[in-house]
Amino acid sequence: MILSRLASLAAIAVALLFTPGTARAPASEADRVYARFEIFGFAGFHVLTNRTTIQHIGERYAIAMDLDTRGLASVFVDLTSHSEVRGELARGAARPEAYRADVRRNGAERHYAVDFRRDGSLANLATPAPSGEPFIVAAEQTRGAVDQLTAYFLIETQLAHGGSCAMVVPVFDGSGFYNLRFSDLKRDTLSADGYQKFAGPAQVCQVLREDIVVNPDKNEDTYKRGRIWYAQVAGDRMMPVRMEYDTAFGVVKGYLAEVRGPGANLQLAGD
Repeated sequence: MILSRLASLAAIAVALLFTPGTARAPASEADRVYARFEIFGFAGFHVLTNRTTIQHIGERYAIAMDLDTRGLASVFVDLTSHSEVRGELARGAARPEAYRADVRRNGAERHYAVDFRRDGSLANLATPAPSGEPFIVAAEQTRGAVDQLTAYFLIETQLAHGGSCAMVVPVFDGSGFYNLRFSDLKRDTLSADGYQKFAGPAQVCQVLREDIVVNPDKNEDTYKRGRIWYAQVAGDRMMPVRMEYDTAFGVVKGYLAEVRGPGANLQLAGD
């Protein structure tokens, strides 16, 4: 039972992780923010590391994220993932242009690709599922949707400008079509604990995942509800410092362990 839970938690973590990543636009190192998150599951097992970088230059943004299993989880689930998106911010709205994700799990590879057009439509360029069942969503449903990296970037941008968590974002990333419904929970003051040395004020956002069209190739559970503690740790940027997601296998927790960029060079936890 423990081994199956470890395997499932690693897969759940891939589905729930989000935080922005690396830019493709030319920029100096001073324009780049790098963050590392450590993810823990059932009974405190270390299941995943998330390494992200973000660049936001003028109206352009680019995000990437690299994941790999850690600790006991890596013995039973050999998982690595790289995802990235580039796009622009215009009048407070993010417009992704191209999203790509490559996932390798126990030797099996999946590749996802979505091109977003200026008229709000999109093109799903993902490779066909091994089952051969097509993942089809009506064009009128996905108009205006973004990828999940951009969805969380929108929330961070809104919070950085003094806004609330309140937002509903339709998401299509080639592996699913769903809404992410964000709302305010409370203001909180965090204290250092055994996982992380961060202490200070934070805004707690709740996120609900509402599946609209489920991929027929989907074979893993994911979260339906989560809580994210956002704080100002890199200049004026709001970043998640802690997170909790409710899953069928219990609560999965994530902690910001390291951040480097303008106004910040923090080591909040070990490797």
